[in-house]
Amino acid sequence: MHPIALALITAAAWGIGGFFEKKGLHAGGLSPAVGAALRTAVALVVLAIASGPQLRQLAAAPPRALAAIVLGGGLLAGGVGILAFYAALKGGSIQQVMPIAFTSPLFGAAAAILLGGEEISPRALAGMALTLVGIGLIATR
Repeated sequence: MHPIALALITAAAWGIGGFFEKKGLHAGGLSPAVGAALRTAVALVVLAIASGPQLRQLAAAPPRALAAIVLGGGLLAGGVGILAFYAALKGGSIQQVMPIAFTSPLFGAAAAILLGGEEISPRALAGMALTLVGIGLIATR
């Protein structure tokens, strides 16, 4: 499948999923940590099924690659990010929380430029600036 189509599926899944996550937190009177743990447990089952045949790749992967995924995906995105997202969903308006939370590409681009040595095009810089303007409009009342 084309990467753009996959990105749109991702956006739809995360956006619609966030709506249901907020509903569930409030309807169940759940803490953000419990909601995040439930989400992660279900995702673990789905991902284990999807990746089962390829799990032997872990044995051949260099430790540095695994550490990057554990730190970036497990600790930062999967731990800190999900806990903060659930706390924001529970306490804030989904109309503000979702757009602000999903400015993550800006942080990813900044990391790629500052830490990864990637170059930024004027077009990408303009897109990032417009995103920030839009977030500013959403975040302020």
